[in-house]
Amino acid sequence: ITLEGRYFSEEPKYPAQQEHNASVVLEPELYHTFDNGAIFQLKPFVRLDSNEDQRNHWDIREANIVYPAEEWEMQIGISKVFWGASEFVHLVDIINQTDSVENFGGEEKLGQPMLRFTVPQDRGMFEFFLLPWFRERTFPGEQDRLRSEPIIDTNHPVYESAAEQSHPDFAMRYSHTFSNADAGLYHFIGTSREPDLILGGDQFNPVLRPYYSQIGQTGMDVQIVAGDWLLKGEALYRIGQGRSFAAAVFGFEYTFYGIAESRADLGIIGEYVLDDRADKSLTVFTNDVIGGFRLALNDAAGSEVLAGIMKDINFSTVMFSLETNRRLTEHLKLHLEALVILDAAEQDAAQSLAQDSHCSIELQYFF
Repeated sequence: ITLEGRYFSEEPKYPAQQEHNASVVLEPELYHTFDNGAIFQLKPFVRLDSNEDQRNHWDIREANIVYPAEEWEMQIGISKVFWGASEFVHLVDIINQTDSVENFGGEEKLGQPMLRFTVPQDRGMFEFFLLPWFRERTFPGEQDRLRSEPIIDTNHPVYESAAEQSHPDFAMRYSHTFSNADAGLYHFIGTSREPDLILGGDQFNPVLRPYYSQIGQTGMDVQIVAGDWLLKGEALYRIGQGRSFAAAVFGFEYTFYGIAESRADLGIIGEYVLDDRADKSLTVFTNDVIGGFRLALNDAAGSEVLAGIMKDINFSTVMFSLETNRRLTEHLKLHLEALVILDAAEQDAAQSLAQDSHCSIELQYFF
Protein backbone atom coordinates (compact mmCIF):
# COMPACT_ATOMS: atom_id res chain seq x y z
CA ILE A 1 0.00 0.00 0.00
CA THR A 2 1.35 3.41 -1.01
CA LEU A 3 0.51 6.95 0.08
CA GLU A 4 1.45 9.52 -2.54
CA GLY A 5 1.44 13.30 -2.71
CA ARG A 6 2.21 15.35 -5.84
CA TYR A 7 3.21 19.00 -5.52
CA PHE A 8 3.37 21.25 -8.59
CA SER A 9 5.60 24.32 -8.43
CA GLU A 10 3.37 26.47 -10.67
CA GLU A 11 -0.32 27.13 -11.07
CA PRO A 12 -2.16 25.02 -13.69
CA LYS A 13 -1.89 26.17 -17.29
CA TYR A 14 -5.49 25.22 -18.11
CA PRO A 15 -8.58 26.32 -16.09
CA ALA A 16 -10.04 22.90 -15.19
CA GLN A 17 -6.79 21.43 -13.87
CA GLN A 18 -6.27 20.84 -10.16
CA GLU A 19 -3.26 22.39 -8.45
CA HIS A 20 -2.00 19.41 -6.38
CA ASN A 21 -3.25 15.93 -5.61
CA ALA A 22 -2.92 13.10 -3.11
CA SER A 23 -3.71 9.42 -3.54
CA VAL A 24 -3.48 5.93 -2.11
CA VAL A 25 -2.40 2.92 -4.16
CA LEU A 26 -3.25 -0.69 -3.37
CA GLU A 27 -1.17 -3.32 -5.18
CA PRO A 28 -1.48 -6.75 -3.55
CA GLU A 29 0.31 -9.72 -5.07
CA LEU A 30 -0.55 -13.40 -4.83
CA TYR A 31 1.97 -16.03 -5.91
CA HIS A 32 1.33 -19.77 -5.62
CA THR A 33 3.26 -22.81 -6.84
CA PHE A 34 1.38 -26.07 -7.44
CA ASP A 35 2.76 -29.58 -6.93
CA ASN A 36 3.09 -30.12 -10.69
CA GLY A 37 5.35 -27.05 -11.01
CA ALA A 38 2.68 -24.69 -12.38
CA ILE A 39 2.72 -21.13 -10.99
CA PHE A 40 -0.23 -18.81 -10.44
CA GLN A 41 0.30 -15.04 -10.22
CA LEU A 42 -2.25 -12.32 -9.45
CA LYS A 43 -1.46 -8.60 -9.17
CA PRO A 44 -4.36 -6.11 -9.21
CA PHE A 45 -3.75 -2.35 -9.08
CA VAL A 46 -6.03 0.36 -7.64
CA ARG A 47 -5.37 4.09 -7.32
CA LEU A 48 -7.81 6.25 -5.31
CA ASP A 49 -6.96 9.86 -6.09
CA SER A 50 -8.20 13.19 -4.73
CA ASN A 51 -8.62 14.16 -8.39
CA GLU A 52 -11.70 12.28 -9.60
CA ASP A 53 -10.67 12.41 -13.26
CA GLN A 54 -8.56 9.74 -15.03
CA ARG A 55 -6.05 9.42 -12.13
CA ASN A 56 -8.78 7.58 -10.21
CA HIS A 57 -8.51 4.13 -11.85
CA TRP A 58 -7.79 0.41 -11.50
CA ASP A 59 -6.28 -2.40 -13.55
CA ILE A 60 -5.26 -6.05 -13.45
CA ARG A 61 -1.50 -5.92 -13.98
CA GLU A 62 -1.07 -9.71 -13.82
CA ALA A 63 -3.39 -12.71 -13.55
CA ASN A 64 -1.83 -15.74 -15.19
CA ILE A 65 -0.76 -19.36 -14.91
CA VAL A 66 2.74 -20.43 -15.97
CA TYR A 67 3.19 -24.11 -16.85
CA PRO A 68 6.85 -25.19 -17.22
CA ALA A 69 7.76 -28.36 -19.13
CA GLU A 70 11.17 -29.88 -19.77
CA GLU A 71 11.71 -28.29 -23.20
CA TRP A 72 9.16 -25.45 -23.23
CA GLU A 73 7.06 -23.15 -21.04
CA MET A 74 3.53 -21.83 -21.54
CA GLN A 75 1.92 -18.81 -19.89
CA ILE A 76 -1.75 -17.90 -20.26
CA GLY A 77 -3.66 -14.97 -18.80
CA ILE A 78 -2.83 -11.31 -18.18
CA SER A 79 0.83 -10.41 -17.85
CA LYS A 80 3.58 -7.82 -18.36
CA VAL A 81 6.58 -8.22 -20.67
CA PHE A 82 9.46 -5.76 -20.97
CA TRP A 83 11.87 -5.49 -23.90
CA GLY A 84 14.67 -2.96 -24.09
CA ALA A 85 18.15 -1.96 -22.98
CA SER A 86 18.29 1.84 -22.66
CA GLU A 87 17.75 3.71 -19.41
CA PHE A 88 15.57 6.73 -20.16
CA VAL A 89 13.77 5.95 -23.45
CA HIS A 90 12.29 2.51 -24.23
CA LEU A 91 11.58 2.37 -27.97
CA VAL A 92 11.20 -1.35 -28.63
CA ASP A 93 8.92 -2.23 -25.68
CA ILE A 94 5.65 -3.03 -27.48
CA ILE A 95 3.75 -5.95 -25.90
CA ASN A 96 2.05 -3.99 -23.10
CA GLN A 97 0.14 -0.74 -23.48
CA THR A 98 1.41 2.40 -21.73
CA ASP A 99 -0.47 3.68 -18.70
CA SER A 100 0.09 7.41 -19.31
CA VAL A 101 -2.11 8.36 -16.35
CA GLU A 102 0.40 6.77 -14.01
CA ASN A 103 3.71 7.94 -15.44
CA PHE A 104 4.67 10.69 -17.89
CA GLY A 105 7.78 8.80 -19.03
CA GLY A 106 5.92 5.66 -20.12
CA GLU A 107 7.42 3.41 -17.43
CA GLU A 108 4.06 2.07 -16.20
CA LYS A 109 2.20 -0.50 -18.31
CA LEU A 110 -1.29 -2.01 -18.39
CA GLY A 111 -1.77 -5.76 -18.05
CA GLN A 112 -2.02 -7.50 -21.43
CA PRO A 113 -4.10 -10.67 -22.10
CA MET A 114 -1.78 -13.13 -23.80
CA LEU A 115 -0.79 -16.67 -24.61
CA ARG A 116 3.01 -16.89 -24.37
CA PHE A 117 4.97 -19.92 -25.54
CA THR A 118 8.70 -20.06 -24.70
CA VAL A 119 11.30 -22.48 -26.09
CA PRO A 120 14.73 -22.25 -24.41
CA GLN A 121 17.84 -22.75 -26.57
CA ASP A 122 21.47 -23.43 -25.65
CA ARG A 123 22.32 -19.73 -25.12
CA GLY A 124 19.08 -18.10 -26.16
CA MET A 125 15.31 -18.29 -26.18
CA PHE A 126 12.43 -18.20 -28.67
CA GLU A 127 9.20 -16.53 -27.52
CA PHE A 128 5.85 -16.60 -29.35
CA PHE A 129 2.92 -14.37 -28.38
CA LEU A 130 -0.78 -14.42 -29.21
CA LEU A 131 -2.44 -11.24 -27.93
CA PRO A 132 -6.23 -11.67 -28.32
CA TRP A 133 -7.43 -8.38 -26.81
CA PHE A 134 -6.09 -4.86 -27.33
CA ARG A 135 -5.70 -2.41 -24.43
CA GLU A 136 -6.28 1.27 -25.24
CA ARG A 137 -3.73 3.76 -23.93
CA THR A 138 -4.76 5.80 -20.91
CA PHE A 139 -4.34 9.58 -21.02
CA PRO A 140 -4.74 12.32 -18.38
CA GLY A 141 -8.21 13.88 -18.28
CA GLU A 142 -9.32 17.51 -18.36
CA GLN A 143 -8.71 18.02 -14.62
CA ASP A 144 -5.36 16.18 -14.57
CA ARG A 145 -1.93 17.76 -14.78
CA LEU A 146 0.57 16.65 -17.44
CA ARG A 147 -2.14 16.60 -20.11
CA SER A 148 -2.28 17.82 -23.68
CA GLU A 149 -4.29 20.68 -25.13
CA PRO A 150 -6.78 19.91 -26.62
CA ILE A 151 -7.44 16.96 -24.31
CA ILE A 152 -7.32 13.40 -25.63
CA ASP A 153 -10.81 11.88 -25.77
CA THR A 154 -10.33 8.25 -24.70
CA ASN A 155 -14.08 7.58 -24.86
CA HIS A 156 -14.21 7.80 -28.66
CA PRO A 157 -11.18 6.00 -30.12
CA VAL A 158 -10.94 5.17 -33.83
CA TYR A 159 -9.59 1.88 -35.20
CA GLU A 160 -8.27 0.98 -38.63
CA SER A 161 -9.44 -2.63 -38.10
CA ALA A 162 -13.18 -3.33 -38.07
CA ALA A 163 -12.49 -5.83 -35.27
CA GLU A 164 -11.32 -2.93 -33.06
CA GLN A 165 -10.13 -4.21 -29.66
CA SER A 166 -10.74 -7.86 -30.53
CA HIS A 167 -8.22 -7.85 -33.40
CA PRO A 168 -5.61 -10.55 -32.56
CA ASP A 169 -1.97 -9.44 -32.48
CA PHE A 170 1.11 -11.64 -32.88
CA ALA A 171 4.75 -11.31 -31.94
CA MET A 172 7.88 -13.47 -32.07
CA ARG A 173 11.22 -12.75 -30.41
CA TYR A 174 14.60 -14.44 -30.25
CA SER A 175 17.08 -13.41 -27.57
CA HIS A 176 20.66 -14.61 -27.31
CA THR A 177 23.46 -14.29 -24.76
CA PHE A 178 27.00 -14.01 -26.08
CA SER A 179 30.18 -13.98 -23.98
CA ASN A 180 29.79 -10.32 -23.05
CA ALA A 181 26.55 -9.24 -24.70
CA ASP A 182 22.78 -9.77 -24.67
CA ALA A 183 20.77 -9.18 -27.84
CA GLY A 184 17.16 -9.56 -28.91
CA LEU A 185 15.36 -9.41 -32.25
CA TYR A 186 11.56 -9.43 -32.69
CA HIS A 187 8.72 -8.85 -35.12
CA PHE A 188 5.25 -7.66 -34.16
CA ILE A 189 2.07 -7.64 -36.29
CA GLY A 190 -1.13 -6.04 -35.02
CA THR A 191 -2.63 -2.90 -33.53
CA SER A 192 -0.17 -0.12 -32.75
CA ARG A 193 0.20 0.62 -29.04
CA GLU A 194 1.04 4.20 -30.00
CA PRO A 195 -2.01 5.92 -31.51
CA ASP A 196 -2.05 8.83 -33.90
CA LEU A 197 -4.08 11.79 -32.61
CA ILE A 198 -6.76 13.17 -34.94
CA LEU A 199 -8.79 16.31 -34.38
CA GLY A 200 -12.40 15.77 -33.29
CA GLY A 201 -15.18 17.50 -31.41
CA ASP A 202 -16.33 20.88 -32.75
CA GLN A 203 -14.95 24.43 -33.03
CA PHE A 204 -16.11 25.26 -29.51
CA ASN A 205 -14.94 22.01 -27.86
CA PRO A 206 -12.08 20.53 -29.89
CA VAL A 207 -10.58 17.21 -28.73
CA LEU A 208 -7.94 14.79 -29.96
CA ARG A 209 -9.16 11.26 -30.72
CA PRO A 210 -6.75 8.29 -30.60
CA TYR A 211 -6.48 6.48 -33.94
CA TYR A 212 -5.09 2.93 -33.69
CA SER A 213 -3.49 1.69 -36.92
CA GLN A 214 -2.51 -1.80 -38.01
CA ILE A 215 1.28 -2.05 -38.14
CA GLY A 216 4.22 -4.34 -38.64
CA GLN A 217 7.24 -3.54 -36.46
CA THR A 218 10.69 -5.08 -36.34
CA GLY A 219 12.89 -4.18 -33.41
CA MET A 220 16.15 -5.10 -31.79
CA ASP A 221 17.97 -4.35 -28.55
CA VAL A 222 21.54 -5.03 -27.49
CA GLN A 223 23.60 -4.58 -24.33
CA ILE A 224 27.38 -5.08 -24.27
CA VAL A 225 29.63 -5.25 -21.20
CA ALA A 226 33.17 -3.99 -21.80
CA GLY A 227 35.03 -3.67 -18.51
CA ASP A 228 33.50 -0.75 -16.59
CA TRP A 229 31.52 0.25 -19.70
CA LEU A 230 27.97 -0.82 -20.48
CA LEU A 231 26.97 -0.09 -24.09
CA LYS A 232 23.26 -0.09 -24.93
CA GLY A 233 21.16 0.27 -28.07
CA GLU A 234 17.60 -0.11 -29.37
CA ALA A 235 16.23 0.32 -32.89
CA LEU A 236 12.94 -0.26 -34.69
CA TYR A 237 11.39 -0.04 -38.13
CA ARG A 238 7.60 0.32 -38.45
CA ILE A 239 5.29 0.08 -41.46
CA GLY A 240 1.55 0.69 -41.70
CA GLN A 241 1.14 3.88 -39.66
CA GLY A 242 1.31 6.55 -42.31
CA ARG A 243 4.73 6.46 -43.95
CA SER A 244 7.23 3.89 -42.77
CA PHE A 245 9.74 5.19 -40.26
CA ALA A 246 12.72 4.22 -38.14
CA ALA A 247 13.76 5.19 -34.63
CA ALA A 248 16.80 4.40 -32.53
CA VAL A 249 18.39 5.11 -29.17
CA PHE A 250 21.93 4.27 -28.21
CA GLY A 251 24.13 5.16 -25.29
CA PHE A 252 26.47 4.07 -22.54
CA GLU A 253 26.91 3.77 -18.80
CA TYR A 254 30.37 4.02 -17.24
CA THR A 255 30.59 2.97 -13.59
CA PHE A 256 33.07 4.18 -10.97
CA TYR A 257 33.15 1.46 -8.31
CA GLY A 258 33.85 2.24 -4.63
CA ILE A 259 34.03 6.02 -5.06
CA ALA A 260 36.00 7.91 -2.40
CA GLU A 261 36.98 4.54 -0.86
CA SER A 262 33.35 3.85 0.06
CA ARG A 263 30.90 1.10 -0.88
CA ALA A 264 29.08 3.48 -3.24
CA ASP A 265 29.11 3.10 -7.03
CA LEU A 266 28.55 5.99 -9.47
CA GLY A 267 27.43 5.39 -13.04
CA ILE A 268 27.62 8.11 -15.70
CA ILE A 269 24.91 7.70 -18.37
CA GLY A 270 24.65 9.16 -21.87
CA GLU A 271 21.99 8.50 -24.51
CA TYR A 272 20.91 9.84 -27.89
CA VAL A 273 17.46 9.18 -29.36
CA LEU A 274 16.29 9.86 -32.91
CA ASP A 275 12.77 9.37 -34.33
CA ASP A 276 12.49 10.35 -37.99
CA ARG A 277 8.77 11.21 -37.64
CA ALA A 278 9.91 14.45 -35.97
CA ASP A 279 6.89 16.46 -34.74
CA LYS A 280 4.43 13.72 -35.81
CA SER A 281 5.66 11.47 -33.00
CA LEU A 282 3.49 11.01 -29.90
CA THR A 283 6.59 11.13 -27.69
CA VAL A 284 8.56 14.27 -26.85
CA PHE A 285 11.81 12.39 -27.56
CA THR A 286 12.43 12.79 -31.29
CA ASN A 287 15.98 14.22 -31.56
CA ASP A 288 17.35 14.46 -28.05
CA VAL A 289 20.52 13.98 -26.03
CA ILE A 290 20.26 12.75 -22.46
CA GLY A 291 22.92 12.83 -19.77
CA GLY A 292 22.61 11.55 -16.24
CA PHE A 293 23.99 9.50 -13.40
CA ARG A 294 23.06 6.57 -11.19
CA LEU A 295 24.33 6.54 -7.59
CA ALA A 296 24.02 3.31 -5.59
CA LEU A 297 25.19 3.57 -1.98
CA ASN A 298 25.10 -0.23 -1.59
CA ASP A 299 23.95 0.18 1.99
CA ALA A 300 21.48 -1.92 3.99
CA ALA A 301 18.70 0.54 3.13
CA GLY A 302 19.19 0.06 -0.63
CA SER A 303 19.63 3.79 -1.25
CA GLU A 304 19.71 4.72 -4.95
CA VAL A 305 19.48 7.90 -7.03
CA LEU A 306 18.87 8.15 -10.79
CA ALA A 307 18.93 11.58 -12.42
CA GLY A 308 18.97 12.80 -16.00
CA ILE A 309 18.73 15.97 -18.06
CA MET A 310 17.16 15.84 -21.53
CA LYS A 311 17.90 18.43 -24.26
CA ASP A 312 16.01 18.62 -27.55
CA ILE A 313 18.43 19.31 -30.41
CA ASN A 314 15.81 20.87 -32.70
CA PHE A 315 14.16 23.11 -30.08
CA SER A 316 15.11 24.80 -26.82
CA THR A 317 13.21 22.25 -24.68
CA VAL A 318 15.14 21.07 -21.61
CA MET A 319 13.79 18.71 -18.91
CA PHE A 320 15.34 17.33 -15.73
CA SER A 321 14.20 14.14 -13.98
CA LEU A 322 15.14 12.63 -10.63
CA GLU A 323 14.20 9.33 -8.99
CA THR A 324 15.38 8.02 -5.63
CA ASN A 325 14.56 5.06 -3.35
CA ARG A 326 15.47 4.22 0.24
CA ARG A 327 14.14 1.68 2.73
CA LEU A 328 13.28 3.27 6.07
CA THR A 329 12.40 0.13 8.04
CA GLU A 330 11.74 -3.53 7.31
CA HIS A 331 8.25 -2.59 6.07
CA LEU A 332 8.58 1.06 4.96
CA LYS A 333 10.17 2.42 1.79
CA LEU A 334 10.47 6.02 0.57
CA HIS A 335 10.27 6.77 -3.14
CA LEU A 336 10.70 10.25 -4.63
CA GLU A 337 10.34 11.44 -8.22
CA ALA A 338 10.75 14.92 -9.68
CA LEU A 339 10.24 16.36 -13.16
CA VAL A 340 11.40 19.91 -13.88
CA ILE A 341 10.55 21.60 -17.20
CA LEU A 342 13.47 24.01 -17.51
CA ASP A 343 12.35 25.21 -20.94
CA ALA A 344 9.56 24.20 -23.33
CA ALA A 345 9.68 25.50 -26.90
CA GLU A 346 6.46 26.81 -28.46
CA GLN A 347 6.84 24.39 -31.39
CA ASP A 348 7.48 21.35 -29.17
CA ALA A 349 4.91 18.85 -27.86
CA ALA A 350 6.30 19.57 -24.38
CA GLN A 351 4.79 23.09 -24.48
CA SER A 352 1.52 21.84 -22.92
CA LEU A 353 3.60 20.70 -19.90
CA ALA A 354 5.44 24.01 -19.45
CA GLN A 355 3.87 24.69 -16.02
CA ASP A 356 3.78 21.07 -14.83
CA SER A 357 7.13 20.80 -13.02
CA HIS A 358 6.41 18.69 -9.95
CA CYS A 359 7.67 16.48 -7.17
CA SER A 360 6.03 13.21 -6.15
CA ILE A 361 6.67 11.61 -2.76
CA GLU A 362 5.57 8.04 -2.03
CA LEU A 363 5.58 6.21 1.27
CA GLN A 364 5.27 2.49 0.54
CA TYR A 365 4.29 -0.05 3.22
CA PHE A 366 4.98 -3.74 2.59
CA PHE A 367 3.08 -6.34 4.62
